[in-house]
Amino acid sequence: MITARDIMHADAQCIEADKTLRQAAEMMRAKGVGALPICGPDKKLKGIITDRDIVLECLGAGKDPDTMRAMDLAGHLHCVHAEDEMDVVLKKMEQHQIRRMPVIDNGKLVGIITEKDLAMGHKMAKGVTDKQIIEFMDSMFAKH
Repeated sequence: MITARDIMHADAQCIEADKTLRQAAEMMRAKGVGALPICGPDKKLKGIITDRDIVLECLGAGKDPDTMRAMDLAGHLHCVHAEDEMDVVLKKMEQHQIRRMPVIDNGKLVGIITEKDLAMGHKMAKGVTDKQIIEFMDSMFAKH
């Protein structure tokens, strides 16, 4: 049984909920990532913010990235549990059109699964099947 824990990046770092969007963008740039999980002081996952969120919802709306906070753009949170099987993970990612899925254990962030992780899981024979990859790609990228 392959689980989210087997595929995820375990080194995902949170941005604190009260940090500004400028700080979030700087952190994304420094880490070479396009999304950051948002955590509260208790280190529990509160949301996720993407580079696209910052551009569209802050800059594109004429708002100030030095005053808007990460939590202002947290939106609805979708995540999986570390012990969820890959079918559950892929179904949630497909259903909600999510390309970066936070992984939690006891409410705390333990990792993140990206499309690249799925592809590498397949390439490294970690249990992501051809069928799962094809169905995922079709649901995420096929024109309906």
